[in-house]
Parts: sequence; structure tokens; C-alpha cells
Amino acid sequence: MKYTVSLEIALPRERVVQLLADPEHMPKWLRGLVLHEPVSGVHGHVGTRSRVVMRTGQQEFEGTETITRREPVDLHGIAREVVVHYEREIVGKGMWNAARERFTETGPETTLWVSENEYRFSGLLMRVVGLLMPGAFRKQSLQHMQDFKAFAEHGTDVRDAKD
Repeated sequence: MKYTVSLEIALPRERVVQLLADPEHMPKWLRGLVLHEPVSGVHGHVGTRSRVVMRTGQQEFEGTETITRREPVDLHGIAREVVVHYEREIVGKGMWNAARERFTETGPETTLWVSENEYRFSGLLMRVVGLLMPGAFRKQSLQHMQDFKAFAEHGTDVRDAKD
């Protein structure tokens, strides 16, 4: 299963990618995050492997995230014409996911975030979920992006939300 979601954030691209790369901010915008801890490497850098635990309702998912691309490595002084790439793979029971994020400066104070996602399912249950509910994965990705946008633009913290 593959899909692409995108949105525009009313902040300079450099600020957007710096906020996104800072692990201290993750609980503020990544709804359902229980744990995100590097097992090897430095958070956000290529080759880093992290243990990730997410909760949705009563369901909990645990997987291993590996950063596969981050360009440029230095997120300061990025030239206007450079597209920032941040890519990762997450492997968990019955599932493999690749997320390919691109950040483009669309104006001095605006950033376009495009997220290409690919899922592969190996377990019977996950295959059934992927076949019956493909829109749920897209909806969740877009929700995470919208939560980040609200955090970046207005300081909104998902932990304060009444679900």
C-alpha cells in the first residue's frame, strides 16, 4: 500500500525541520507516542535505530525505526533551493513501513511538507487490516502532520487534547 499526503506550514523551512528533528518536541505533536528511544546512533541521524512504542486506543504497536536518509545533515543555513529529505523505515510485527519526507521552501515564511508512505504487511491480521482499512493509515499520517503543524505554528500540545 502506498499513498502521499502533504500540507503547508506557515513557518520558514529551516525552523520546521529543526523542530521536527528535536526529540524533546516529539511527545507534543506525535499523538499516541509512548516511547521513542535510540538503541544505537544519534537521534535523527542516518543509521540510527530506535525503539518506538505507539498506542491507538487499546492497541499498542512496538517497532524498530531506522533513519535511512537525512539531507542535508546540518539543518542550519540551508540554501533556499535545497529540498530537505528525511526518510525512515519502521519494522514491527507483521508490518514494514517506509516514510519519505520532503520539505520545500514555498516562500520566506512557508514550507511544503510532502510525505510519501509505503506499507508492506506479512502477518495475516495486518494484511486484513491493510486491505479493509487502507484509509485509516492515510488518515493517521495526515493527523500526525496536522498535529505537528498546530504545534509548530501555535504551540499546541496533543497531550492537552481531549480525545
